[in-house]
Amino acid sequence: YRFKDFRRAMAFVNAMADLAEDEGHHPDFTVHYNAVDVTLWTHAIGGLSENDFIVAAKLDRLPASRA
Repeated sequence: YRFKDFRRAMAFVNAMADLAEDEGHHPDFTVHYNAVDVTLWTHAIGGLSENDFIVAAKLDRLPASRA
């Protein structure tokens, strides 16, 4: 995800954290100034699960992802 600045990137990370807690699914991520790289996979099965795709779709719908 790319943003106009660091502050907006961090707003997305905070929104993602709230969503992840609600879903009980915690993505790996890295922040690079105005970009956030997100990796979704299910550690328990060592690969992708249906829930990874559900969480990805919800991340795309976060208001902060459109900043």
